[in-house]
Amino acid sequence: MTITSRIDRRFSDLKAEGRGALVTFITAGDPNLDISFEILKSLPKNGADVIELGMPFSDPMADGPAIQLASERALAGGQTMAKTLDMVRRFREDDDDTPLVLMGYYNPIYHYGPEQFVKDAKTAGVDGLIVVDVPPEADEELCLPAIQAGLNFIRLATPTTDDERLPKVLENTSGFLYYVSVTGITGVNAPDIADVLQNVARIKTKTSLPVAVGFGVKSAEQVRAIVSGTDEIAGADAVVVGSAIVRTIEENLDEQGQPKSELVETVNKLISELASGIRT
Repeated sequence: MTITSRIDRRFSDLKAEGRGALVTFITAGDPNLDISFEILKSLPKNGADVIELGMPFSDPMADGPAIQLASERALAGGQTMAKTLDMVRRFREDDDDTPLVLMGYYNPIYHYGPEQFVKDAKTAGVDGLIVVDVPPEADEELCLPAIQAGLNFIRLATPTTDDERLPKVLENTSGFLYYVSVTGITGVNAPDIADVLQNVARIKTKTSLPVAVGFGVKSAEQVRAIVSGTDEIAGADAVVVGSAIVRTIEENLDEQGQPKSELVETVNKLISELASGIRT
């Protein structure tokens, strides 16, 4: 089933502008529901082109300490899947253009009920899903129902995804392909830009999908280098920043774990700085 989503339109528009996309990640409910929603609403105004909203989970095995702690804070504050979907619903009341992707793990979706989850996600205004622990071999479980409902299903490729494995990864992927720039967990190691660009170029010979690069990107300089490329190698279509944002939230909590008054402003400043790497 072929769909044209907000994600497709956004990447098409940015290609016409001649620039890449900044994809920002936050965990729903971190550090609490109200502040999390305030940050979510402010992301597009400060330069986010696509939003990834993390679905809190107690065992986020692909994520580093920063996002693990964010999930713990959100769950301790009572965040649920229903509240996460309601965040999306409220976000859509004022923003019908910015693509929003739910990212996380299958366990919370399974407990919610996959069929009901797909239906409710679409109704709330979700555009796509990234579910890191559902492989292509299990597409019938979630991927195909999501596509049939009109959601993009975004798959991850890694430095170890060779040319033999890549076609399977791409088989039912839509919206964009998320290239994990480093092996291991999120937010720990910095990407080797030269290696990243070579792998992005390799992937682009196999697909017309936009390629977004994430894991370990922390600065406007890294963002600029990844989307700009070199004279010999074209850059990526997008850069994903997550751990740096989540870590900024953590750094702006007081000793009792409560948000400081400047938290949202500090996060907005970081987003604007990252966006400058895309827009210059």
